[in-house]
Amino acid sequence: MGDTLEFNEIYQEVKGSWNDGRLRFSKQNVVYKSSKTGKVDSILASELNLAQWRRVCLGHGIKLGTSTGHVYKYDGFRDTDFEKISEFFKANYKVELTEKDMCVKGWNWGTARFSGPLLSFEVNDNTAFEIPLSNVSQCATGKNEVTLEFHQNDDTEVSLMEVRFYVPPSQSDERQDPVEAFAQNVLSKADVIQATGDAVCIFKELQCLTPRGRYDIRIYPTFLHLHGKTFDYKIPYTTVLRLFLLPHKDQRQMFFVISLDPPIKQGQTRYHFLILLFSKEEDISLTLNMSEEDVERRFEGKLSKFMSGSLYEMVSRVMKALVNRKITVPGNFQGHSGAQCITCSYKASSGLLYPLERGFIYVHKPPVHLRFEEISCVNFARGTTTTRSFDFEIETKQGNQYTFSSIEREEYGKLFDFVNAKKLNIKNRGFKEKKGMKGKIDEYSDSDDDQHDAYLERMKAEGKIREEGNDSDESDGESDESFNPGEEDEEIAEEYDSNASASDSSEGGEESEDESAKKKKAKKAKVVKEKKERKPRKEKKQKDAGGPKRPMSAYMLWLNSSRERIKSDNPGISITEISKKAGEMWRQLSKDEKQEWEAKAGEAKKQYDKAKKEYKESGGATSSPRKESKKSGGKKDDKKRKSAGADKDKERGGNDSFKSREFIETSEESSSDSDHKSKSKRKKESDDEEEEEAVSTPASSEEESD
Repeated sequence: MGDTLEFNEIYQEVKGSWNDGRLRFSKQNVVYKSSKTGKVDSILASELNLAQWRRVCLGHGIKLGTSTGHVYKYDGFRDTDFEKISEFFKANYKVELTEKDMCVKGWNWGTARFSGPLLSFEVNDNTAFEIPLSNVSQCATGKNEVTLEFHQNDDTEVSLMEVRFYVPPSQSDERQDPVEAFAQNVLSKADVIQATGDAVCIFKELQCLTPRGRYDIRIYPTFLHLHGKTFDYKIPYTTVLRLFLLPHKDQRQMFFVISLDPPIKQGQTRYHFLILLFSKEEDISLTLNMSEEDVERRFEGKLSKFMSGSLYEMVSRVMKALVNRKITVPGNFQGHSGAQCITCSYKASSGLLYPLERGFIYVHKPPVHLRFEEISCVNFARGTTTTRSFDFEIETKQGNQYTFSSIEREEYGKLFDFVNAKKLNIKNRGFKEKKGMKGKIDEYSDSDDDQHDAYLERMKAEGKIREEGNDSDESDGESDESFNPGEEDEEIAEEYDSNASASDSSEGGEESEDESAKKKKAKKAKVVKEKKERKPRKEKKQKDAGGPKRPMSAYMLWLNSSRERIKSDNPGISITEISKKAGEMWRQLSKDEKQEWEAKAGEAKKQYDKAKKEYKESGGATSSPRKESKKSGGKKDDKKRKSAGADKDKERGGNDSFKSREFIETSEESSSDSDHKSKSKRKKESDDEEEEEAVSTPASSEEESD
């Protein structure tokens, strides 16, 4: 067994929606990374003390518990994964993976148990359902019942609004009300925002770009409170994904960006980012509303009771300590003007694009954050209005496209080098770049000269390559596999025979040398080139409907027997996914397992060979090939007859006017018949040709109708 186990398409339930991601078990820890948000959950192996294997709606799931009281649940495993995960846990974590059955009776009377951050409802000691208490937004009590309300998620089609529990009165302990005890257990772990107590610190009148306005920001131990003239927002620290500190291009202001999931709401508007704008020159002296002992114990030296400095430094420092997340700043990228950002436009609004070490972020309207791992490809496009700018397009793996336009041409080289260094897929690389010629990249990166247009230079180079290829085809007569205009024109001339008289007329001297010199090279090539003999087409083997069917391969025999099992292990799987899963499972089979199916396939092959031999001996598959050969032979004779007439037509010459297909076919047959009669009656040659032409015309129309 290896040092790690990795699983794709593993799902984690987040407030009613399923977010897929990747799960990895290693000797040191368990890591889960969400594909949607990029958030990483890391569980140390030394903290694991519980591992349960359960049957859930998405196949099978794992419930992991830690010594710190946290619970993690991941779903989407297959039934066959249980053995290898169980062995890995025993060998590396010293934890046994136990199977836990869920109650599916549908009863609504049972026992409510509080275990860490979960409320578990059990029927006969089997769990019926579990509620993460962090999803609870409000808890209300009645006479004998408790009502739980939940945070809403915009990504879900159906949301759970509330659950009510009936709590019967208890006769054993009259001192404590069971309803109040139930509510206190819920509120101790619930994500209920209550502005109790004093704020840790307050920042007055901060300029906020999204949502727009000036807000007083009150910092509480568990949430952030934005108080404005019109709206108030309460943001729990658990919803903060990332923090960004970005310098403005003018070097006098700073952006502080807070990424949120789920976003804050204002009517039907959703704000996924909170953007604050600071002046670098603005300073502040800050005093935390806590004792020095509490500050030291709570923040472990990250903050002190008395602090002073720039306003943006104080806000970012306090947020980093409370949210416990790193602050992302721009990396080594520098634009043409020396700034760490690029001026551009997105959706008719001007803003700044920051290339980061692991993604791009655009501020400010609307804010966009794109991680490298979710980018499928990028594209450099010419600006639509002027040649002094270009567009930078980013396409994600989900199919969304973001176009940042009106970027100055001088930024092209720096941005291209950055994208190339991050090994992103560039959609519109030139010929030589695709072949690995690095000289082209160096040429593009040198964009300091005002007269240099990298995009235009590449277009000229590609056109020059095409022209050189066309000239070599016309002068040397060499054929190109992908595109050869000469061969296509020859096929047309052979079919319609419109150039048959052109060669004779040019030899006869009807056209002068001056007129022929004015003609294009391509037309001359059509006349000079000799015809190439066509290779006879291979006759396609036709299947015999009465013959025995070919046997199936070992893989197909195994697939037919395993298809139902794959469907049961993966409910709701599509037909294409069945084939994909089956291919992976077949590759994982050992040689001994495959040998059984290969033996069956070999036996089926022997039976097929025997049946085929008996079928041939009984006279099968003898009549149809003869008919086909007659038909094909007749067609070949017709073609030979037509080509012979065309050759004789060339020898006799004709005018340069265009001839229709019906006229050509009629003249071919009339010329062939008239040549036979010319041996006996040369004096009446013209009269015989007119008679033969009148007779042969209806015959040609019959051939076409067949």
